[in-house]
Formats: sequence, C-alpha cells, structure tokens
Amino acid sequence: MMRLLLLQVFMCCVMAEVQVSFSPECKKFLYMGTPPRGLQDPSLKNICQKYKGKPRFVTLYDVVDHIPVYSAYTFKRSDGSKKVDTPWMYEPQLSLDTGSGEMQAFPADGLHRSFEDAQAVLDDYSDTVSIERGQLNPDEHQAHLDDKASTYTLTNVVPQDRVFNIGTWKQHEHTIRRRLNNFCRGEAYIVTGVTTSGRMIRRHNLDRLAVPTYLWSAYCCIDYDHNAPFEERSKFPAFASRALNAASGSEVLETGVQQLENFLKQNTFVDKKFQIFYEDCVPNSAIMTP
Repeated sequence: MMRLLLLQVFMCCVMAEVQVSFSPECKKFLYMGTPPRGLQDPSLKNICQKYKGKPRFVTLYDVVDHIPVYSAYTFKRSDGSKKVDTPWMYEPQLSLDTGSGEMQAFPADGLHRSFEDAQAVLDDYSDTVSIERGQLNPDEHQAHLDDKASTYTLTNVVPQDRVFNIGTWKQHEHTIRRRLNNFCRGEAYIVTGVTTSGRMIRRHNLDRLAVPTYLWSAYCCIDYDHNAPFEERSKFPAFASRALNAASGSEVLETGVQQLENFLKQNTFVDKKFQIFYEDCVPNSAIMTP
C-alpha cells in the first residue's frame, strides 16, 4: 500500500518524459536491440544514460525503490583500470519536464531536494556503515575515459554490502572482464540487475533505498573463440551468474542464462515470459535449425 501511495504521488507531481521504449541510438546496447522482457510496472522507467552528448548505456530504473532494476551495456576490452576522479551524478530527466537528457553532477548547494522523490541522492548513502554504492555497469568493463565516467551516476548504483562489493562481486567482475577480453571476438552485451525483498535504507524516517537481496548478471557474445579451452568455450555464447548481497555466504554461482531466468521468476517480480536476451542469445543459424 505504501509503495502504491508513493507511486501515485510521483506520477502526479513529476512530468519528466523518460523514454517509453529505448530509441534506436540507445538500443545498440541491447542484443538484437531488444531489452529484457517480462518486466512491467508503472514505477519502472527506461533511461538512456547519456554523458557528454553521447548515449553510454541503458537502465531500467525504479522511481519508488530509488535503485536500478538493471543496467545493460556493451563490454569494452580494458585493463580494468578505474576512473577515480569522476563526481557522482544524477538524472535530471527523471524529475523535471524540462530536465536535461544528460546526467549531471550533484549540485553543491543542497538543491537535491528538488529531485530526490524520483531518485537516490548522496545523502541516502551518508549514514550507511556497512553499505556501499555498487555499480551495475562497472567502470572496469569500459575502456574510453568518458564511458568509464558515465558509470558514476546513482541511477547505475545499488546498495551493496561493503565486503561483498569489494570482495566477491568485484572479483567476479574481474573474471568476466578477463574472459571477454580473451575469448569474445565480437560485441559482448551484458545485463546486470538485482532482486529485492523489502529491506530498505531509511532516512528521516522514510524508506529511501531498496537493498538488493541478490545481484545477477548475464552476457551474450555470439562471435567467440571456438578454439578456446573447453572450460571457457562452454560459457559461450551466453552465460550468467548470481550472488547473495551479503558479507558471508555470497559465493558467485555461474549458470546458464535460462537457469538464471528460472531463478528470477521464482525470486522477484518478473512474469512468466521473462527473458534477458532475445531468443536467449542463440545465434541466428541455430535458431533456424530444425
């Protein structure tokens, strides 16, 4: 009931035009230009994350829970370095009908109160001792400095347990980066998202941020090295993973994409038609085979 009330207030007061469906220039971050299907709720908004005049990745954002449900991006081969001098940003388009279509740095004068109903702000993370801001599209999966910088928006961030964020999940991001660097020959599409269960970060006695129960991720690369060692080759053209967002018991389980989809159907609000990649990232030749 509280979620419904918050959504009604948001819909009445916010006139921003966030994309109903992703534009052609933003669909390039999605395999076959197709977003994950089976995720429908009035509180979920499509964001084409733009930085310095260019689309960088896309996000499905929950304006009630104030976190992304997923971010989808194309992987860029990199050495894993981070861009540490980037200020955290927000999305004006979520809150204002005249809002810019580009992410912007948080104002220094506290004006975030004008848009915090629709999205997370820095103050939401200020008193969280064991929780950190964790990127769904991590900067180490990008190569160009501007692409790295664009990942530092709170619409690409979820609350992660600190031990999990800097340990288990970070190591998994390294593993995926090395695998795709070495064995993906073409474009690699990645979707990383969360499940929630009602646990919230509160500020001023108000629920502000949903804390993910699980993080999950899946990649699709149909042009890969068929001479790779079997242990790696068996994880193409698509593979997936999930892990508990906790300090302990958070080992990453790698699994097939369909197995992840089945898990999410049982553990979050996706419907029975939920699918992460178009035709589960089966190459066209395989789709056409009788």
